[in-house]
Amino acid sequence: MRVWVLGSGSAGNAVLVESGGTRILIDAGFPVRELAKRLSAIGVSGESIEGAIVTHEHDDHVRGVCAAAKKWKWAVYASAGTIAGYPLLKEICARPFVAGATLELGDLSVRTVRTPHDGTEPVAVVASSRATGARAGIIYDLGHVPASYRRVFERLDILVLESNHDEGMLRAGPYPPSVQSRIGGAYGHLSNRRAGAFARDCVHGGLAQLVLAHLSERCNDPEIALRSMRDAIAPTSFRGAMSAARQSEVCGPFTAGRNTRAVIAASQLSLEL
Repeated sequence: MRVWVLGSGSAGNAVLVESGGTRILIDAGFPVRELAKRLSAIGVSGESIEGAIVTHEHDDHVRGVCAAAKKWKWAVYASAGTIAGYPLLKEICARPFVAGATLELGDLSVRTVRTPHDGTEPVAVVASSRATGARAGIIYDLGHVPASYRRVFERLDILVLESNHDEGMLRAGPYPPSVQSRIGGAYGHLSNRRAGAFARDCVHGGLAQLVLAHLSERCNDPEIALRSMRDAIAPTSFRGAMSAARQSEVCGPFTAGRNTRAVIAASQLSLEL
């Protein structure tokens, strides 16, 4: 399995997941020309993508999906609530699902799970490879972490997790109180602190890649987010790689497969010795 974050932030989000010849996009929040440019940068054509799953109807996640679906003949999947909240999805015959459903797309089995965000029926996803059993979780745009997530997102090989804002920077930042309340509220975006608390509960020795996503350009900084996460998960058995996705550039590939956990386990053993 390979995962690329084509870009992540308030100006656009898109994540490419590949396994066994199947490619799917999670969100398409960039104009189609920008999507094509970013895909080309990693040697991927739009036509080679089987379809797209839209997590929710906000513009930074759905902006380019209709034009891309028409141009490259994608199948598009979205929750019934998301389709109702973004009627243009009806024009491309987006295929509805109920949050919690599992979608079978080629070599990938994709479980959806409802997220606490101010969309109509937003979701996060866990994509599992039939070929290797590798699992990638993609979780962003949520104001808090439900207790059930620890079980849903356990034993991942790749985790793309929102770490949107530093709480102090948000309070001191340029946004009016109403916007601060929306961002930092229970149905807004996950802070560095809350992201770290969740990661501390769910990371494990077999997690190969931890990717911080949807970082605010005004109320966060990659180094601050990474340092906060390192401190939070220091007591855990995590020994994989950690990085912060950027708005302006493609990050990846982040890889996982049959041998990933064995390699990490061997490295842990060598450290202990």
